[in-house]
Amino acid sequence: MLGTRGLDHLRRARETTHNHKKMGDSIQLKDEGNQHFQSGDTDKAIECYSKAIKACKDKKVLAIIYRNRSACYLKKENFAIAASDASKAIDVDAADIKALYRRCQALEKLGKLDMAFKDVQRCATIEPKNKTFLETLRRLGADIQSKLKSTFSTDSRVQNMFDILLDDEMEKDKREKAANNLIVLSREDAGAERIFENNGVPLLLNMMETGKPEMILAAVRTLSGMCTGHKARAMAIIHMVGVDKMCSIMAVDNEEIALATCNLFQCINDSLTGGDKREYGKEEALVLDSSKDLKTILLSLVEMVASKKVSGHGRDQALNLLIKNVPRKNIKKNNDNSKSLFTIDHGLKKILKVCGQVPELPDQLPLTDNTQLIASVLLTKIYDDLTCDPERDNFRDICDEYIKSKIDPNDMDKTIHAINTISGLLQGPFDVGNALVGRQGIMEMMVALCGSEREVDQMVAVEALIHSSSKMSRASFIITNGVSLLKDIYKKTTNEKIKIRSLVGLCKLGSAGGDDYALRQFAEGSTEKLAKQCRKWLCNPKIDTRTRKWAIEGLAYLTNDADVKDDFVEDEAALKAMFELAKSKDKTIIYSVACTLVNCTNCYEKKDIIPELVQLAKFSKQHVPEQHPKDKKDFIEKRVKRLLKAGIISALAVMVKADSSILTNHTKEMLSRVFLALSLDPKDRGTIVAQGGGKALIPLALEGTDAGKTKASHAIAKIAAISNPEIAFPGERVYEVVRPLVSLLQTDKDGLQNFEALRGLTNLAGYSEKLRVKIVKEKALPEIENYMFEDHDQIRQAATECMCNLVSCKEVQDRYLEDGNDKLKLMVLLCGEDDDDLQVAAAGALAMLTGAQKKLCHKLTLVTTQWLEILQRLCLQTIPSIQHRGIVIVYNMLNSDDSELAKKLMESELLEILSVIGKAEDNPKRQDVIDAARTCLVKAMDLGLIKPFTSLP
Repeated sequence: MLGTRGLDHLRRARETTHNHKKMGDSIQLKDEGNQHFQSGDTDKAIECYSKAIKACKDKKVLAIIYRNRSACYLKKENFAIAASDASKAIDVDAADIKALYRRCQALEKLGKLDMAFKDVQRCATIEPKNKTFLETLRRLGADIQSKLKSTFSTDSRVQNMFDILLDDEMEKDKREKAANNLIVLSREDAGAERIFENNGVPLLLNMMETGKPEMILAAVRTLSGMCTGHKARAMAIIHMVGVDKMCSIMAVDNEEIALATCNLFQCINDSLTGGDKREYGKEEALVLDSSKDLKTILLSLVEMVASKKVSGHGRDQALNLLIKNVPRKNIKKNNDNSKSLFTIDHGLKKILKVCGQVPELPDQLPLTDNTQLIASVLLTKIYDDLTCDPERDNFRDICDEYIKSKIDPNDMDKTIHAINTISGLLQGPFDVGNALVGRQGIMEMMVALCGSEREVDQMVAVEALIHSSSKMSRASFIITNGVSLLKDIYKKTTNEKIKIRSLVGLCKLGSAGGDDYALRQFAEGSTEKLAKQCRKWLCNPKIDTRTRKWAIEGLAYLTNDADVKDDFVEDEAALKAMFELAKSKDKTIIYSVACTLVNCTNCYEKKDIIPELVQLAKFSKQHVPEQHPKDKKDFIEKRVKRLLKAGIISALAVMVKADSSILTNHTKEMLSRVFLALSLDPKDRGTIVAQGGGKALIPLALEGTDAGKTKASHAIAKIAAISNPEIAFPGERVYEVVRPLVSLLQTDKDGLQNFEALRGLTNLAGYSEKLRVKIVKEKALPEIENYMFEDHDQIRQAATECMCNLVSCKEVQDRYLEDGNDKLKLMVLLCGEDDDDLQVAAAGALAMLTGAQKKLCHKLTLVTTQWLEILQRLCLQTIPSIQHRGIVIVYNMLNSDDSELAKKLMESELLEILSVIGKAEDNPKRQDVIDAARTCLVKAMDLGLIKPFTSLP
């Protein structure tokens, strides 16, 4: 038996053997890593080095492996790990020059110039004559000086700006310039950080305390820049400024300040809810959980909604922020509607209070013309965000309870508040409002209020009657019970405001049959009389905007009648008055204007009339819709011309810029329909472009309903097809046009939309390389290629023309170089088609492809046996443009460095064809063709395939 000493000796021997084995493994793995690195497989090299690090016990070898892995991470641009690995190598050998230089490179990329400079300085001390080290030392020294200069100048600039801004005796111009500089600086991350570090937030608070609007505005805009895309800074600013302080600033009666503060809240919200994509590393621990702050902001905004201390502009922006951030943006992807439920619990009654305000009464909340409509939009959005019947029932119950609490026969002010709240719901979640109108006693109360001696009671009741008759079922009840009442009010009242509203009620009831000529509610000529009265009020500048708005509301209903719309567009003064109102601050008017314009241009959704069904309906004595003679094509075209002449485009351009909460998706769709109707005639597209219609269409094509986006995209396609893109869509907007056009290439769009989108893309693709790259990036190529196979001649031609303009793009050429597809074959076969325009496009594309990629010249001969015959046919074409393209293809093939191919071409009939063309006398009309043929013959001579022509001119 072995003694204790013998066992220890044996154990040590085994450990030594094991360690030697491990050592061998690590060196082998290191060598494998080196081989992978040299062959360019960086990922495999990292894998080997990482295994070697785990296995290695020798410090010196371990340092080499870390140094090598650092080189891999440098190549992968993972600079933080590269620096860390190099440091581990330097810890073993402080004079490891390779590790020092690699760490220097990594630190430079990480922006740590001082540390990088120290490392390269040590390298240069060890190897003083190394040019790389000396050059890096010089460059880093210059960079550090530049950075220091920039830092100090930025710091002093920031301080200087605050000094100017907070100096009451400073000239106004200097203060304005300093404010603008501060705002611009805050929009860059480095500048924002510099302001923050230089005691910026307290100084900005001092600017707010001055109470001067321009100072408050500059401070708020600077804070917005500092909060954008930076979660940590946004969190710090919330706590330093305070949500209450921000709300009090937004509450001031200044539209610009309220809007700027709304933007600040939105920047903070975006940064705290995922707008900030940066990696914080260790600093992440400093960024606290933002949910508490977001909840505080939400609660504060809800409190602002019904606060008397808040101005109308501040209330509008609080409602807008709730619209943007409470309902889910994507219901399918996000199943959490807790913010909507929270808002219902804490704020639904407050929103209803806003809807119920009657500005004509004393002691009401400060409102703008738009506030109550924005509140109605918010109610709609929240109601639509609810996921189940119990949630919707709770919403209705709160509304019902609120209305009941306000109805008091002994207090008419409270009662009309309740009726006005119902009006708000009827303009918002209609089903909820409609259910409340149907409750026992509500409609009767509205009727009773119409007979009240107080004009404000009549006005509120008439408005409620108008809103409650938005659906045919409810309209039929009012036609039976309310028409005589409204007529009576209209005749008896001397108040213009009530007169107009009661007239609108009559207009709305009179249009209950829509554009169906056979379903008229009133006697012949009555609607024209009503419309004439509406136009008279519309053109009267003495009547206030809010009241004139109702005249347009009336026309929105009455223009269902073709006689009315025809008379209206003939009245240029009335049209211009409507367009001026559409441009006013009261944006609640936009919906009515859009409805009126949709009616005047007949661009509403029309059901296809199937003759067999019409006959069947007549046989079964069912109602058959009839078209008014003035709703035929020639009348519509005349109306479009009149609208354009009156300045419709400038009005539409202003309407599109309205606040997103008022410009609902349905309204956007109507505006898109109008734009499309206006752009049908190519002669009118120049007018649309000249008045800014092109750029106004872009937001309509990117947001809204699917139908609205399609209509706007189609209008853009019509304009893009025949206009100079630089003029139609100025500046960077031209790149935003590509996506709407590509969306029209989908198979669910109709043939005309496909065709005009292709024509628009063709025009853009011929404009610049940057636009061609954008078209490729938007994944348009597969769709365009599909349409090149289309049976429809015009669509196939448009797709081929588009591809012809795109083939100069490298990525497109690469698709033709790929094996395993028929792209080149199709292009060659299209060159053999009988359609001249198609031949021009296909031959042009082939000429460019073969000129750019010599490999395609050989590939062309393999894709189809008919290639030579097609080429000869192109060269024999009587149309010079096609013939020229064919000869250019031949030249490209001769110039492709493929001697066999060149020989084959010159042994075919092509030689005779080229000879005949080349010998022809100069002719200005065909000179390009003649010159191209001569160039081919000269090339063939250079290649030694033919002898010189003595008779060649």
